[in-house]
Amino acid sequence: MKGEDISKFPLPLWERVRVRGIKKMTQPIIKTAKTLRKRSTDVEMFMWRHLRAKQLKGLKFRRQQPIGSYIVDFVCFEKKVIIEVDGGQHSVETDKERDEWLKSQGFKVLRFWNNEVLTNTQGVLEVIRNNCLLPPPATGVEIRRKI
Repeated sequence: MKGEDISKFPLPLWERVRVRGIKKMTQPIIKTAKTLRKRSTDVEMFMWRHLRAKQLKGLKFRRQQPIGSYIVDFVCFEKKVIIEVDGGQHSVETDKERDEWLKSQGFKVLRFWNNEVLTNTQGVLEVIRNNCLLPPPATGVEIRRKI
């Protein structure tokens, strides 16, 4: 070992994890997502009570999750479904651009207004449940079976 170049030897596991962790935690979008989780709106908290802990058909949802350069309200990665709860602060143009990008990444985006979540909770959950249970949209060439 004496006289050998130390750069040939990889860092110990704990050192690699620490270095990677520091790099990831400094990304501004991660900090923003953490802040949004701490400062969720009342309606987002209400919705989270229904989605957390795999209460909806055993599906795992995450809240205020960064995807690309966007932060989505709720996402189920297993079914590639994103749920957005919109109040008055949302712009239709910005949302359209964002939705198109998320759809290009294979996600299905479901949007609900705050009052819809509060006044028709079971209906909103039913729409989410149905969209999560549907098979993902087919991509590419459609295969038809001869009968």
